[in-house]
Amino acid sequence: MSVREFSLRMPALAASLCLALSGCLVGPDFERPASSTPDVFNRTQSAQAPSKAVEAGFNPDWWELFNDPTLNALEKQLADANLDVAAASARLRQSRAEQRVAGAAEYPTLTGAASYNRERGSENGILSLLGVTPTSTQPQSASGSAPLGVSAMPGSKGSPAYDLYQFGFDASWEIDIWGRVRRSVEAASALTDASFEERNAVLLSARAELARDYIQLRDTQALLQIARQNLDIARDATRLTQTRAHEGVTTDLDVANASAQAANIESLIPTLESRRATTINAIGVLLAKEPGALGDMLADPGDVPALPAQVPIGFPSELVQRRPDIRKAEAQLHAATAAIGMAKADFYPRISLNGSAGFQSLQLSNLADWASGQFVVGPSITLPIFEGGRLKGTLQLREAQQQEAAIVYKRTVLQAWREVDDALIVYDAEQRRHERLEEVVKLNLRALSIARQRYKAGAVDFLDVLNVQKQLLDAQSNLEQSKADADANLITLCKVLGGGWESYSTGDTALTQRR
Repeated sequence: MSVREFSLRMPALAASLCLALSGCLVGPDFERPASSTPDVFNRTQSAQAPSKAVEAGFNPDWWELFNDPTLNALEKQLADANLDVAAASARLRQSRAEQRVAGAAEYPTLTGAASYNRERGSENGILSLLGVTPTSTQPQSASGSAPLGVSAMPGSKGSPAYDLYQFGFDASWEIDIWGRVRRSVEAASALTDASFEERNAVLLSARAELARDYIQLRDTQALLQIARQNLDIARDATRLTQTRAHEGVTTDLDVANASAQAANIESLIPTLESRRATTINAIGVLLAKEPGALGDMLADPGDVPALPAQVPIGFPSELVQRRPDIRKAEAQLHAATAAIGMAKADFYPRISLNGSAGFQSLQLSNLADWASGQFVVGPSITLPIFEGGRLKGTLQLREAQQQEAAIVYKRTVLQAWREVDDALIVYDAEQRRHERLEEVVKLNLRALSIARQRYKAGAVDFLDVLNVQKQLLDAQSNLEQSKADADANLITLCKVLGGGWESYSTGDTALTQRR
């Protein structure tokens, strides 16, 4: 091989060497942690409640299980309207921008610059080292056409000022031999995934909160109707006792007791009315609405949604893949693992290819001439020799952070399984309690009818009627509250299963699509 052929092949050989070396990656590679799958879904087989959780395909739009058009319409608006979700989406955009900044280190940098300077050399400065004095003959440039500008002008002292024009480009590229840059991009990408999952968790929480507030609103409206119905009964009882007292069958004591009972029931109504209004406002805040904006939509009473016959809860193996908090913890563990590689890469030399090219001239007219050109090309290497323990300390810090992230991941998974198990238990138990309360209401209705008939016949005191009526009101309120609690438990079950963040509006899909 001739010298010329060797010189021609040197750039290709150097590029091949750089590519081969850039394939190295120091530090551990991330591996998805293994997690156990407890048998908590087996509780579905022993459940005794009418609405049963079953292992079947999980519906991300779980609120549709209530078959309530108003709730569906509210949930449809949530992803675009909720301000907490909007803030989380903004944080996601920030994270993706940071990922792009980190990824820029993989590519060469190229900058351009141009300048004009009016300069004058000092006769007592560097020029004096050249043996130049104000009285010496004015030296010429290499071309002999222009002075160097270091001699004194006639009748003056010191070097005359001169113009200096220049422009050019600077380029630099770090050869990522040990994978420091690639590990930083890997960590930034994992943190972006964590930010994505955080946004999903915010959306999931907002959906669950909206559904709970809606159930509470319907429950409050139902309790208000119950209170008004019992108030009518109490007023009828008051009129009855007044009639009997006027006829001399009973005393004013029964009238006072009946009136007190009616007043006590009436006192419940303002509290329920205020709760209804504040709950509507709470729903409005979730949808970024001003107070009272949803009054027309939600003011009319509605029933608490009934539970579905079956609740598909997916399969145990899907939980880790669906819950945003688990996915976020996994992404944070990934980022912490990549950070170890970054810390280890700092122990090794950094090699960069640097170059600059441009033009420089004392006269603007010949600035673009080829003779005005200049360039500098060459590699640079930096090697850490003594850092006072900084590099070792950083590596130990990153390893400890990775260990913490692994512990957090395990704790998150364990907590998730516990929440699912608790939700299945509570969901079944509240439904069985609801069945007993239905029986209590039926018995109290029958008892009140018998007590009023016997009171008319003079067989019992009115105090017995009041006691039965109070028991009926409490039983009806407990039954209605139990119905709302069962719905709330279904919402909790769907939330801990990790569903609801998968549903986006048309305009938000591009933002939240996972990388």
